[in-house]
Amino acid sequence: MEGISELIERLRAAGVPLDDSIEEAMSSVDPSCFTDHSLEPFLGDRPVPFLITEGGAAKTISAPHMVATLLHHLEIREAQHVLLLGSKGGYLAALLDCMLGPDGVVTIIEPHDEVLLHTSERLEMFDSMGFLTVLPPEALEGWNGLSRRVDRVLVTGSVRTLPPEIEALVEDGGFVLGPFGGPVHQRLLKREKQGDEWIDTDLGGVVFGPMDLSESERSPLDPHSLADHLEDLLGLMSEVIEIEDDTLTRLEGLIISLRELPAGLPTLDEDSTEDEILEHPVMELLLMEMEWLGPLWPLFGDYMSVELANPGSPGDEEPGMSGGHEDLVP
Repeated sequence: MEGISELIERLRAAGVPLDDSIEEAMSSVDPSCFTDHSLEPFLGDRPVPFLITEGGAAKTISAPHMVATLLHHLEIREAQHVLLLGSKGGYLAALLDCMLGPDGVVTIIEPHDEVLLHTSERLEMFDSMGFLTVLPPEALEGWNGLSRRVDRVLVTGSVRTLPPEIEALVEDGGFVLGPFGGPVHQRLLKREKQGDEWIDTDLGGVVFGPMDLSESERSPLDPHSLADHLEDLLGLMSEVIEIEDDTLTRLEGLIISLRELPAGLPTLDEDSTEDEILEHPVMELLLMEMEWLGPLWPLFGDYMSVELANPGSPGDEEPGMSGGHEDLVP
């Protein structure tokens, strides 16, 4: 595949963890089989869209350095059963299939209908070695009694917690890998099951798109989405700077007020008029708080901006993998 060998060489030179099995899988699976979009971003070590939903949300295949990093931390062995929460278009499942061999199993749970259809169609054309299946979340009902449990769970979108029904599927000694946190910032956690306990290993800061695709399709003035972002920002900022008690109280009050707004508020889009925007209940609430909130907006912007890591880019003069990884949705 044109460009993949060079990409792998750049990733290795940048210190991205690439063992022989990961390199062989990435060399064997053509990412163009899972997206109709140009692979130019992918070959530049950036995420590439595989689907734009009817709601306008972009679903992406992760940047190659993140793909390799996730596969490395999964500690894959042949013949394991890996559960993917979120399909990433089928590309990750195809890589895992190559690494797991003919006795391996990859089960994909995809909550979004459009993505599920796309993934199913692409994997039908993929010549798999082992067993691949794509299922909706409701298929998990009754799985607790399965004879073959799950060795690894890879969560491909940000979540705050893992559903108990997923945790119940994990074999003792198995683990979950994924981005845990809010919409602004997450931690890549390896959560290993040891008896009745879960042992967490923090692998660094990341920024993934949400597992729940409806969050990406919300209006910019959706009160619950805005409250989630403010709450996440508040937690992140509190770790770095000291926030005055009065400001902290006001922010917490604003978050509560946003969540108490009634359901069914008008949806704004690019065709909304200035009057419609200014008269929107969320905007009215923000404007009432602008005297103290206004000076904070530039600070919010600084914390919301995330530099996308792409250590495998051909333009990197000083490649390296220091710090966390970012995996943004374009």
